[in-house]
Amino acid sequence: MIKNQQLLERFEEDFLKKEQLTLKEKFLILDSLYKEAVSLGIIPLKNHLDGIDVDIKLAGVINGVRKITKKDIKCT
Repeated sequence: MIKNQQLLERFEEDFLKKEQLTLKEKFLILDSLYKEAVSLGIIPLKNHLDGIDVDIKLAGVINGVRKITKKDIKCT
């Protein structure tokens, strides 16, 4: 659980500024991750629509939740 969102965002910004990977190195990492996913059997999917019903339901729930503002929180 993230307790300090601003601290995490600053860390991510600093990390990305310091990252010195070339495009070729980034593609090599991506290629390695793809090969690992294939070796683990995660991709390619046997049926591309497996689990789509769950994804649709989850998207409906997430999109149906409105953002809570401070006005909505009643202090007692």
